[in-house]
Amino acid sequence: MKKLLKTTVFLLLYITISCKSEIKKDKTPAIDTEKEESETVAIKNSFVWEGANVYFLLTDRFYNGDLTNDSVLDRTKETGKLRGFEGGDIKGIIQKIEDGYFNDLGINALWFNPVVEQIHESVDEGTGNTYAFHGYWAKDWTKLDPNYGTYKDLKKLIEVAHKNGIRVLMDVVLNHTGPVTEKDPVWPEKWVRTAPKCTYKDYTSAVTCTLVENLPDVKTESDEEVELPEMLINKWKSEGRLEIELAELDVFFVKTGLKRSPKNYIIKWLTDYIRELGIDGYRVDTVKHVEEGAWSVLADQAKSAFKEWKTKNPEKVLDDNEFYMIGELYGYGIDGKRYYDFGDRKVDYFAHGFNNLINFQFKYDAAQKDYEGLFKKYSDVLNTNLVGKSIMNYISSHDDGSPFDKDRTKTYESATKLLLTPGISQVYYGDETARSLVVEGTIGDATLRSNMNWDSLTVASTKKLYNHWSKLGIFRKLHPSIGAGKHKMISKSPYTFSRSYNKNGISDQVIIGLDLSKGQKTLSINAVFPEGTVLVDHYSGEEAIVTKNSVTINSDFTIVLLAAKK
Repeated sequence: MKKLLKTTVFLLLYITISCKSEIKKDKTPAIDTEKEESETVAIKNSFVWEGANVYFLLTDRFYNGDLTNDSVLDRTKETGKLRGFEGGDIKGIIQKIEDGYFNDLGINALWFNPVVEQIHESVDEGTGNTYAFHGYWAKDWTKLDPNYGTYKDLKKLIEVAHKNGIRVLMDVVLNHTGPVTEKDPVWPEKWVRTAPKCTYKDYTSAVTCTLVENLPDVKTESDEEVELPEMLINKWKSEGRLEIELAELDVFFVKTGLKRSPKNYIIKWLTDYIRELGIDGYRVDTVKHVEEGAWSVLADQAKSAFKEWKTKNPEKVLDDNEFYMIGELYGYGIDGKRYYDFGDRKVDYFAHGFNNLINFQFKYDAAQKDYEGLFKKYSDVLNTNLVGKSIMNYISSHDDGSPFDKDRTKTYESATKLLLTPGISQVYYGDETARSLVVEGTIGDATLRSNMNWDSLTVASTKKLYNHWSKLGIFRKLHPSIGAGKHKMISKSPYTFSRSYNKNGISDQVIIGLDLSKGQKTLSINAVFPEGTVLVDHYSGEEAIVTKNSVTINSDFTIVLLAAKK
């Protein structure tokens, strides 16, 4: 009888949610179904996550597509330089996707900062007033921040991205809430801790602690069932969505059997965006500051939500890939090890839901090694100790104060090394336009977070640089072997190498030459392509036929990107 009653309650809740789903999180009816179907493009190409070309941007600093949301929530205090909202939003990202900006760069995955609702007030930590423009100070995981846009905007962004063959990575924070202010009270004691501050001496002092002062740490280790914070209930009630939120929580916890612990509430809220919108993957913040078991739960629920979305939206499915998780494990580097060493404990985060970890070592390897040393090292590790997993390389980011090329004096080298090194490549907005990473008058990481320098694209030198990033990026996008394949040097001089990928029904081979002479150059093919194959140099556009195991290209460039003509 109890089981029957429980099932009946579950069904009633499910029906309630289905009937009221349009009022939750600014949801609106789907955009003209007939139009959607006619515009949907079947982009089931050879996308491989391990060879992806990811573009990372800060929504507020990228492009302003909607002037009406620039001033909201009374965020009007004077701030430190580049520490307030500048106007960029989700509509701005959509516009740039539709303009073809990302496709022209060969981008096939887009990562932007968290866009859930942020704390309303500013915080002054010796840098001048700072608002949560960066997205890492969550107030309510169930709603979008109005400075970024609406739920409808996010829905459209994902649809537009998918129609352009671009996967979407959602940036998620499970570790902490936003700082405490007069407008943003601290969450209940059973939810968060406000001390001690992390000292990083061992596992406990890196996990069960707060990252910095006034950044409450979610008790992700707790399995104790907790009530929702009163402030959150009151907020939902004032927004007219309390009933639907409570009903959805009941369905989630009955369906999953999970306890109503702090981490599981947040996991439910985070996976909603997958279940409802078809988010393709996560970039996960502060991985080593959360118990690894929590990440396993998040990964399981995310994969389940992605399968559910695919089942309900078969016409929108891009490929057979599972949900993908990339983790920010600060200090992790590609050295052949799968684990992170806390001193008293080693944790293999790859075994707890992560497909990929950000590689903090790339900038050092790029500075110290020549092309062959760099490429061979990464190919060897990825095809031995990290088989089935991968890493994401970057040359600059939103919080790395010592990037590979802070003064932007090695912009061509940056592109060549980043986009041709095995692993996932992460382009930080403005890498391709030499956006300055040194802004006078800023304090701390604000200097890394300036507004995108769109005007510079009218300058000849910037256009030339952009074209270099574009040619390499498009070649990488077309050929998964570059990031996910095996590297083999063909010739030291002229420097030529091949990449090959043969997995899951996908076969791809390329040959690349670097630091070549201008004019006519003959490159050995090393039997990668059969005699008579027509090859295209994707850098110059020249074609050549494989003759006596070699090809001859005549171009004014020192780079050759060869693949078989389709």
